[in-house]
Amino acid sequence: MRARLRDRIAASDPGLLRLTAGLRTVGAIALTLAVLALLRADVHLLVAGAMAAMVATFAIREKQPGAQAVTLALGLPVALASVSLGAVLNARLYAGDVFFVVLIFCAVYGRRFGDRGTALGLIGFQVYFLSLFVGAEVSSLPTLCGAIALAFCSSALLRFAVVPATPAGVLLRLRLAFRARLAQLVSAQLDLLDAGADEMDKALDAVREGTAALHETAMMIQARLEEGTPDESAARLVQRRIADAEIAAERLGLLLLTARSAERADTLTLHLPGAPAPSVGQLAVPDEATATLRRDLQALRTLVLRAGSGDTGTALAHVRNRLLGYRDEENLPSAPAAVQDVFRGIGEAARSVLGLRIALDGPQDESDDTPATARSREELDAEDAAIDSVEEPSEEEETGLRRPTTRAAVQVAVGSALAIVGGELLSTQRWYWAVLTCWIVFLNTASTGEILVKGYRRLLGTVFGVVAGIVLAGLVGQHTVTAFALVLVLIFAMFYVAPLSYTLMSFFVTAMLGLLYTLLHTYSLDVLLLRVEETALGAACGVVAAALVLPVRTDRRTNELLGTVLERLADVTEAAVGQLSGGPADELLDKARDLDQALADLRAATQPLTHPVTPLRARRHTARYVVALLETCAYHARTLAATAELLPTHPSIAADPRLRGAAGRTVRNIETIAARVADEHAAARVETGPSIASLLGSDAGTPRYGRITDRVLRHLERLDEAVVGLARPLGVPVAEPRA
Repeated sequence: MRARLRDRIAASDPGLLRLTAGLRTVGAIALTLAVLALLRADVHLLVAGAMAAMVATFAIREKQPGAQAVTLALGLPVALASVSLGAVLNARLYAGDVFFVVLIFCAVYGRRFGDRGTALGLIGFQVYFLSLFVGAEVSSLPTLCGAIALAFCSSALLRFAVVPATPAGVLLRLRLAFRARLAQLVSAQLDLLDAGADEMDKALDAVREGTAALHETAMMIQARLEEGTPDESAARLVQRRIADAEIAAERLGLLLLTARSAERADTLTLHLPGAPAPSVGQLAVPDEATATLRRDLQALRTLVLRAGSGDTGTALAHVRNRLLGYRDEENLPSAPAAVQDVFRGIGEAARSVLGLRIALDGPQDESDDTPATARSREELDAEDAAIDSVEEPSEEEETGLRRPTTRAAVQVAVGSALAIVGGELLSTQRWYWAVLTCWIVFLNTASTGEILVKGYRRLLGTVFGVVAGIVLAGLVGQHTVTAFALVLVLIFAMFYVAPLSYTLMSFFVTAMLGLLYTLLHTYSLDVLLLRVEETALGAACGVVAAALVLPVRTDRRTNELLGTVLERLADVTEAAVGQLSGGPADELLDKARDLDQALADLRAATQPLTHPVTPLRARRHTARYVVALLETCAYHARTLAATAELLPTHPSIAADPRLRGAAGRTVRNIETIAARVADEHAAARVETGPSIASLLGSDAGTPRYGRITDRVLRHLERLDEAVVGLARPLGVPVAEPRA
């Protein structure tokens, strides 16, 4: 039961990153409040200390403890200078407003200097806001600075002693999360096998969501491998094994869907608008084969859960040997070819789990190996020995106003100036709420549409948070201890849900502020309603500034990212096919991960177009369709890259020079679409014609699953079809095939 609970927590919060952030922040605030309470500080100092502890904790984003310590140490004088200037300038209306705008510009511009610049800018802005919130005065500066210094010390204690998180420890927890999510995906695939016609949609959605969650965890591991694994070769080995397991699990889901469907399944993509639902029926196989398939899926799940547990018993070895035997066509039950493919897919998945276990835990006991298992180990050892480290090329940065940080700094400064003017017209006492909202809607956004969606979500969360704040403030009254206890609960909830829902985060923030207003004796319905008005004003000022000052339109942003995705798709496809054709080895997994990251950026940028409230229905349909096809292309390109990585070390896989010519059309089509996206006047056409298999000119008999050429051909054909499908929604002409 304890192991099951641990796996559920690991799967729901990969790396325990959200839990760690929440515990650190709440712990730092609680410690600060406890010390200040022992010193009999007044409520204003308690509120200031709590807010400073929160800022000092969440602003630090570096992964290495040493870098975190340096940034935290630099952040304290920045915070003290900011609160001192705030106290001095609070009474000077125009000078204070001008300085606030300059501070905002510098804080945003500091993002160009990486995580440290971002953190110091955030600390400077938030502590200045703190001085406005608590009404800091010059006479109270010594005690206020002392509370802030105490908050930074509390944050350091929680970060480095009470709730430490080293890069190696985070990476270890992420790997446990990957294992837990892989087991959950196999469970979802087992449900897909048993689902009736009325349960099929729900089961298929679970497989899709499990596949997406596994991919998300793989990307998180990829982002932390460099810091968490000192040995570069070991890091690349883990990267390869994670990629193998992810691809094998996704392929197994496709094979199961194909076995349950009346037609071939090429992708698990959830949102192909207008696409017909798969025609699903029961497996047309004997009950014995179905029972065996169910047993083996359960056995695969057991293998996944035991990986890394140190369990090397004879029974587990027997299960592993049986599943790996399917790779050598051993003991395949009598069943249709599509169902036999599922058994072979289970064998490939078992091989990936074996490779993952060896990469993470070192050499294993080989005394119970069968010939099939020994062959899999030899393949894995050969792959491990072939891993080399390479130096990645650096990308050229933009300069001047084209630099994103510079453009954002100018936009935020203009928007904040508008928010100050409008906010003071609404309230000369609490105008800074409009500025805070304007600042926040620009964080992690890059286009006018993204800012509009973020402003809408913040306003929605604020409205509901005001209602919650009214209720909580009425219940708590002036009970300080109870109010601060609820504040800690709300802050933990805010940090825990922040990566999942911006609306929920805004809800918890606003409810917390209602309690803080109560503690400061400024609570009233008018104050909370004013917060809604200031939030709406700040969001509007942010949108206006983004639309009028150095604007980046949503379609321009998505076109840029779409061009990047197509460029990286062409790179992965060309490099993989080149290696499969006998060309030199390339860093294919790195290229595949770059493609995945570019696709994730595009998916985020299209949110304004795919949001349910968007009035542009046709554009929403097109955006969803294009992203869906690109996800299909990425899956096939990623699988080609993983297959090509096997080539140098597997004597059973031979390069085929004909593949380069057969896949040339696909690469040219990707480049043609990319050129049309970059220049709508480009006149090139997408080519169509005979299938990839016919271009290869193979006259072999019926291909077998185990032959690598057949697998490569299938992925190339599906990729070619998906690329041609991309041409139509993007308005690229398609040339008629020659007779």
